[in-house]
Formats: sequence, C-alpha cells, structure tokens
Amino acid sequence: MNINELVKNDLKYIWHPCSQMMDYEELKPIIIERGEGVNLYSYDGKKYLDVVSSWWCNLLGHCNKRISFAVKKQLDTLEHVIFANFSHIKAVELCEKLVKLLPEGLVKFCFTDNGSSAIEAAMKMSFQYHFQTGNSQKTRFMALTDAYHGETIGALSVGGVDLYSEIYKPVLLDVIRIQGPDCYRCPYGLNCKNCDAQCIEFANKSFEKWGDKTAAIIIEPLVQAAAGMKIYSPKYLAKLRGLCDKFNVHLIADEIATGYGRTGKMFACEHANISPDIMCLSKGLTGGYMPMALVITTKKIFDAFYAPYLEGKAFMHSHTYSGNPLACAAACEVLKILKDENIIENAQKKAVHFNNLIKEKFSSHKNVGDIRSIGLINAIELVEDKDTKTPFNPKLRIGYEIYKNALKMGLILRPLGDVIYFNPPLIIDKDDMDYAIDVAYQSLCKILN
Repeated sequence: MNINELVKNDLKYIWHPCSQMMDYEELKPIIIERGEGVNLYSYDGKKYLDVVSSWWCNLLGHCNKRISFAVKKQLDTLEHVIFANFSHIKAVELCEKLVKLLPEGLVKFCFTDNGSSAIEAAMKMSFQYHFQTGNSQKTRFMALTDAYHGETIGALSVGGVDLYSEIYKPVLLDVIRIQGPDCYRCPYGLNCKNCDAQCIEFANKSFEKWGDKTAAIIIEPLVQAAAGMKIYSPKYLAKLRGLCDKFNVHLIADEIATGYGRTGKMFACEHANISPDIMCLSKGLTGGYMPMALVITTKKIFDAFYAPYLEGKAFMHSHTYSGNPLACAAACEVLKILKDENIIENAQKKAVHFNNLIKEKFSSHKNVGDIRSIGLINAIELVEDKDTKTPFNPKLRIGYEIYKNALKMGLILRPLGDVIYFNPPLIIDKDDMDYAIDVAYQSLCKILN
C-alpha cells in the first residue's frame, strides 16, 4: 500500500483523538513508519523531532533497545494473566523497585491500565475509605481551576479546562473548584520564585467551608500541564498538604505527567518534600511502550479495606489488563535504565542549557509574554500585548498555525492553545535542542510576522 492509499484509508476509518477531523482535510495524517531516539520517520521519508514525547510518555526515546529487549523476552514467557488471585515476577519486581523511590509511606500498589482509570480508582478509593472509617459525609472532591486529570467522567469532573469538559457538565460530578495558582497573571503581583504562596488563601476558604464534606483534593503537583504547562511554587503544595492533614482530606497527587524525572526530580512532590495519600502514575512509567498506570497509597488507607469478605469492604475495582506482564517488564527496565545511566541527573544538567537557550532566543519577541520551565519542561506563552498580557483571539489559532509550519520543517510541537512547549525525551542532546529551538522560533516569527 503506498503512502496516498494509507492516508486515504486512515481518513476513511479512523477518528483521531483530541482532533477536529475537518482540520485533516488540510493537514493530512502523517503516517509514521518507525522511531529511533528522539526522532520519528514517516512513510514518505521525512524525519520529525518528537519534542513533545508523543504526548509526554516517551521517556527514553523511541525503540529504546533495552526496553524493547525486555518486552520481547517477557513475550516469550508470559503475555498476560488474570491479576485476581494470580501474580507474576515482573509485577512484584516493579513494586519492590518503586517503593524505594517513592515518597515515604506510599507502599500499596493498585494496577490499572491508563491515566484516566488511575484517577477514577484513586477517587473511588478515597471515597470508600472515608465511608468505611466513619466519615460517610465525605462525598465531595476538590480540584483546582485549569486542572486536567483525564477524559473519563470522574476524571473529567475534577478537570477544569473547559475545552475538554464544558459540553459534558450536565453529567459531571459536582466538584468544589478552588482558584489555583496563576503565576504569570498573579493576582498579588508576586513572583512564584520568591513568594510565600499567598494564593493558598483560596484553598483555605474552601477547606473551611467544605473540608468536613470532602474526601480528597486532586492536584497536578507543580505543573498544570494541559492548562499550558502552568508552573507554581512548591510552597503552595506544602501548604496544601497541611490543609489536608488539618481537615482529614486525602491529597491525591496526579503525577501521570510530572513523574519520572520530568521536573528534574523523580517525582514532583519531592520539590515540596511532601508525601501524598495517593499517587497516580502512568506515561513515563513504561517509557511510553505499553498502556499501564498505578495508584499507590498508604498502609493506613489499605487497612480500611482489609476485612473478612462478608463485611463487604473489598475494593471491587478491576481492569482486564491490570498488572499486564509486558507492561511490567517495560516498567522494570525503565527503572533500571534511569539508575544505570543517571538519566534524571544528566537531564537536569541539560535542562539548564535548554532553558537558557530558549530565554536567549524568545525573550525579546514582542508576542512572548512568559517563559516558564522546570526540568526539561519549557513553555512559551504567546500574547497579543506583552504589557497587558492580553491573549490572542482564539479564533486566530496562532499556536496551531505555528505547529503546522514547524511540521513542515520536521518538528512536532503541538501547542496547548497559544502556549508553545517543549517536553522532550530525557535523552535529548544539545544538537537536537538547538534544532528544536531554531525551528520553533522561525515558525513563530513567520506566523506572527
């Protein structure tokens, strides 16, 4: 089948995620043949630098030889087994390795098969815990404005980005929405690098009013990714932990996008020296190889479910592919590579170079309102007026136009609205950083004249 037939049949059958398919009449789907390192190669011979890690999950490069070998080896031994009353060595090994790296107290592992399902499981786990420990009035959930936690109904409910959730509001849970940190447009006129997280006052008010009715608050630690890589102070996270302790509210850390070295530390919670009651992991967990997620919690929460069967306290939550051996094999190898090759430490050194380059290139542009970074994550917010921080009219689709231009030059950007961001595999080298920044800047200048 030639490339034109592939594209034709793709459009004939496939409904692509997070897309207006009418856009594909102009920008046809790019059919990828293979991947290697930070690059993807299409069937028509073009190379694309994947600086967004294929939706932030490709941690160690495409077709990493060590992960590929681990999955192939596992495939010849055990491909899948029911995870109720059965287990396997790779699942046990993964938990043994991870528990040594996780924030203190996170010791019990519940396996799911994607990020959204992990969020759902965490919410159910928190609700049921309170119900079974004499706090049946705790039926509500708190979440921040501009949050993103997935696309299933519960996960979408705690999300706060209208692009994804507005139309579904009639069927969503009634979530207590807290005004979250907005360090670019800070209502106090402060700088998040040296402020005292004064914006916690919004959470203070919500906890005072609703704390006794709330089971859990769910957050993306330090980086609200889908909102445009909005980065906030670790002090906010630490103060939120204190509020949760005071009002007996679980802190659910959605580290699906921020975990595994993305922020310069293994987990974003480490920046604030806090431990959540429940942590959700996915994306980098398997290096982007296999769908898998984890909900990790404390022995205290686990013990509330531990009882004779007839008491009906078991956590009756399941997924067909829970604990899949292939995914576990990939996840185990990811941890080995991170350790053997000092991936996170080396990435953090490269991150300084990356951020400096971006500031040098973009800071003076009249439409660059804010440049923010943590680890290898870098975001550039484009605005119509730099002084007033006025955004562009969304009808102009400035970010999308920049994305299309960059694709022609072999760079995958996929902006979040009018926020251009870089979230590359941790193995990216300086030459690829230089190329990505140069192409992004050329594309920005072309579209914004």
